Amino acid sequence: MEVAYTIEELRQARRRICVAFAPEDERHPRVGFVPTMGNLHEGHMCLVKRMTDECEVSVVSIFVNPTQFAPGEDFDEYPRTPDADLMQCEDAGVDLVFFPEEDQLYLEDHSTEIVVHRLTERYCGAARPGHFAGVALVVAKLLNIVQPDIAYFGQKDYQQFRVIERMVRDLDFPVALSMCATVRESDGLAMSSRNAYLKGDDRKAAATIYQGLQVLAEAFAAGERDSAALKEAARAELAEPVRLEYLEIADAWSLEPKQSAARGDVVLVAAHVGETRLIDNIVLAAGEENAN
Repeated sequence: MEVAYTIEELRQARRRICVAFAPEDERHPRVGFVPTMGNLHEGHMCLVKRMTDECEVSVVSIFVNPTQFAPGEDFDEYPRTPDADLMQCEDAGVDLVFFPEEDQLYLEDHSTEIVVHRLTERYCGAARPGHFAGVALVVAKLLNIVQPDIAYFGQKDYQQFRVIERMVRDLDFPVALSMCATVRESDGLAMSSRNAYLKGDDRKAAATIYQGLQVLAEAFAAGERDSAALKEAARAELAEPVRLEYLEIADAWSLEPKQSAARGDVVLVAAHVGETRLIDNIVLAAGEENAN
């Protein structure tokens, strides 16, 4: 495994690895990419496994992106475990890790923004002003630097995926996007680096977020279609000190709220457990297991 700390090192290593893979012909090996903020857990590694199964060349980036954190959020406290992250990547067979410092991605006088309208106006976009502009900018930069054929993202960040998908479409990036199922703890809590903040009773209470989503899904499978009734069923499962920020049933593509739920709609939730903000979602399916 190679580790690149600068854009030039990344580009040279990518070129070298691709040539080494197919030295005798013109065939371009499929390059996969998993962008992360580090503190890698099983959810990240499932993305990496999918990538290494489907692509000849695998690239992971590790960068805690400051532009997607608002003032007062947890940028400084965000868990950073660089040595363990590199070890996990090497054990998983990753070919190349991009591990830049902030000044590699953001010049001191950088002045470009990428704003995806409509998809960012609700949910996490409303709660975290500027968040998705920061996400779009860093992902656009990373896609341009790495130039993957396929980029892999987790379903847990569902709204983020739709925002990136729209950006890629609108700006004609030559990359396919793959959304991989949410990986969960044994009690259903979606795996997240921020789970490390949860202690004691807060950790137990956090599991009721997914329990509420499951009760909602069961009511939908039993025939309930009224969104208000479905959301009330989910709310009833939440334990103290879980505080809902939003709970919405939305169209899977436009993310517009739905008054009447339908198969394929997404249920989006954000909640605070103590000082920790968590997000989750499921996609509704009638009469069968609901999608993560």
